[in-house]
Amino acid sequence: MGTQQDIPYTLDPFGTMHALRDTNLATWSKLMIDLVNSEAYSQATSQWLDTYMTISQPLKHVIETTMAQVLTGLNMPTLAEVTSLATRMTNMEMRLDDLDAKLDDIKGAIQAISGTQHATPTASKVKKGH
Repeated sequence: MGTQQDIPYTLDPFGTMHALRDTNLATWSKLMIDLVNSEAYSQATSQWLDTYMTISQPLKHVIETTMAQVLTGLNMPTLAEVTSLATRMTNMEMRLDDLDAKLDDIKGAIQAISGTQHATPTASKVKKGH
């Protein structure tokens, strides 16, 4: 019995699988980093994106035209109409804010004028009483 405790357990299948996994991940990680940082990958990605953008522009135009026709047929606003309306409402809001500020200035001036008129008769009554 004493001999079984003295012999270390060297066959750990899960430990071996963890070591293989870690080595595999490290190798793949280094390989992918080297690939992504290469000039060839950069050029290939650039060319692919350029081709994609070139091909997608006519398709985007067709989709926008079709969407505008469908929305018009359903009596709904298009993106251009909503954008135009939002711009107009923003301008109206800014003008209302300007008018509100001007009215506050006028109100302050009226209060200042009425405050000086009320203060003057009171001061003269105080002087007459003495």
